[in-house]
Amino acid sequence: MLRVEGVCIRYHGSSADVVEGVSISIPKGTALGLVGESGSGKSTLARAIVGLTPSRTGVIEVDQVDVTNARRDALRHLRANVQMVFQDPNASLHPRMTVGRTLGEAVRVGRRLSPDGFDTDDASEVTRLMELVGMAPRFLDRYPFELSGGQRQRVSIARALAPRPRLLLLDEPTASLDVSVQATVLNLLRQLRSELGLTYLAISHDLAVIRYLCESVAVMQLGAIKETGPTESVLRSPRHHYTAALLDAVPRLGAGPSRRVVLRGDPADATDRPSGCSFHPRCPVGPDIVAEHSRCSSDVPSLEGSPHAVACHFPID
Repeated sequence: MLRVEGVCIRYHGSSADVVEGVSISIPKGTALGLVGESGSGKSTLARAIVGLTPSRTGVIEVDQVDVTNARRDALRHLRANVQMVFQDPNASLHPRMTVGRTLGEAVRVGRRLSPDGFDTDDASEVTRLMELVGMAPRFLDRYPFELSGGQRQRVSIARALAPRPRLLLLDEPTASLDVSVQATVLNLLRQLRSELGLTYLAISHDLAVIRYLCESVAVMQLGAIKETGPTESVLRSPRHHYTAALLDAVPRLGAGPSRRVVLRGDPADATDRPSGCSFHPRCPVGPDIVAEHSRCSSDVPSLEGSPHAVACHFPID
């Protein structure tokens, strides 16, 4: 459903890539989780896929159609098949538009985008969307500020579903919600994927969210994929030291004292990218090994292995 090959993204006026040669693929009907620390390029990559940020090099294909920096027919194909659910519904929903007006506008745009159109009127289609996300019709006359956080996110999901897309990009879909509400939204996303045959690219800092939603996961660090593979394999037996550090940062209730992976220094900046492996200045393997094996500071490791691949000269055995 989605193929990203060698994509590099550079912001206007910058001399460095914030996303550097990323390649991922998502088969139809499956879900891929994208994880990494803030500033690793996850949301930037998602914005490039939906056409909000131009890519400098590489190829982006949606259902075997090239939509790289899409224009005209390619843009129409992209808008009809790919939609995005943003992290904060407070920012992505118009505060002066009711739920009914928001969804009605999305339905009309979706009808123009759809290659076969919709054979239902606007009101029927809006009601269908509300039913899909488990909301009663009485909410159609309400404004976003009159809804709870979970309800606003459901409206955002309903709006994304209006063009009847086949691929949803979920950018931290539960980050702005109370913990008690997160489970209901995650259950809704799993249900929608099953009922509608959707494909997901889910971005999250929460590894538990990725484990619940996705069959596979890709770990990004400083604009590059460091590890990818089946979710359970990567999260249970990480091979990259960066992935292990991310997992060790997750608090565990009731766990006794343990030796945790601690990273040195601060995250690097894309404008001052380290030579060789971009992670080597903070790698917990230790400066003595990095100094002894100059490959870490001079050679960029390639992503190798199948189905569990890792980009590291000295992966965890």
